[in-house]
Amino acid sequence: MTVKVLIVDDSAVVRQVLTEQLAGIAGITVMGAARDPLFARKLLETQWPDVIVLDIEMPRMDGLTFLRQLMAERPTPVIICSTLTEQGAEITMQAMSAGAVDIIAKPKIGLRQFLEESRTLLGDAIKAAGHARMERVSAGSRARPIMTPTQKLPADVVLAERAAAPIAGMTERVVAIGTSTGGTQALEYVLTRLPRTAPGLVIVQHMPGQFTAAFAARLDQLCQIEVREARNGDRVLPGLALIAPGTDHLLLRRSGAQYRVEVKGGPLVSRHRPSVDVLFRSTAQAAGSNAVGIIMTGMGDDGARGLLEMHQTGALTIAQDEQTCVVYGMPKEAVKLGGVDAVVGLPRIPELVTQAPTRLAYKRLHGASVPG
Repeated sequence: MTVKVLIVDDSAVVRQVLTEQLAGIAGITVMGAARDPLFARKLLETQWPDVIVLDIEMPRMDGLTFLRQLMAERPTPVIICSTLTEQGAEITMQAMSAGAVDIIAKPKIGLRQFLEESRTLLGDAIKAAGHARMERVSAGSRARPIMTPTQKLPADVVLAERAAAPIAGMTERVVAIGTSTGGTQALEYVLTRLPRTAPGLVIVQHMPGQFTAAFAARLDQLCQIEVREARNGDRVLPGLALIAPGTDHLLLRRSGAQYRVEVKGGPLVSRHRPSVDVLFRSTAQAAGSNAVGIIMTGMGDDGARGLLEMHQTGALTIAQDEQTCVVYGMPKEAVKLGGVDAVVGLPRIPELVTQAPTRLAYKRLHGASVPG
């Protein structure tokens, strides 16, 4: 499959360098580049791309307005190419909520060097977007919460020390979630449907580091539970979701009868930092059967091996099904490894997070529906 890409950016440097870099990647064809959405419209009259790489701040029409028009007219995978500013982060989160499937963070200085060095990352993001099921994205962006919101490498390289064995019979449950492409909408769907009594959550969403704080803050405004970017040493508590910073790995640790998180640097694991594998493996070590692991929409296989380890230590492990995934990559790989107890649609996940059943309790209710 060859992915046809349209670049829409007011920077001539971005248009030139992206065109040059993507032209050399097998399976990607740049069908055109436009300096703003109005010029892009003229190109769209003759040919429609598989993926659009879209800037946010542009003259005549901003990228967010253009994105919303696209999603209403003909939903198309869009990757936002946004600057690393606080204002840019807030607008980018609005774009992700409106239906964009991924983010490329571009610096204000050293732009050409950054784009040249990020060639593989850009190619992977575009290929993943080319596989996106846009009916899932557009449906997710229109979904409304059912609750009333309140204001408010091998993973061993990172894990280092083996965690103390989990305490059998601990009453406190913890839910670990890993997701990537399409995950911002899926997480919004899940978290906005959780009550304040939901168990503590630890989450890895593949996203540039400059945007995770804004993403968490936006979700916090929409949800009944508290949502924020994780800080080293934070305690995992009911009614709280901790999202990994986009620059560091997130690990679950046990301190006595409590769970806390460790935020640490380190090499890329499964080509990512933060890595879902690191989160899941640390959760297996710290919580064992007291945990629920959920792998959701995303390209690649990050999290598949970690979820298998959670399964092997007695945790209930869940994968989002193909029908509701934007990209059925990570869940598919987890199922192939045999580490999944249940494959469920996105609408069922909030209920399972809220209940956080043990594997035994789930099998008593669903028995034959559990694969393997």
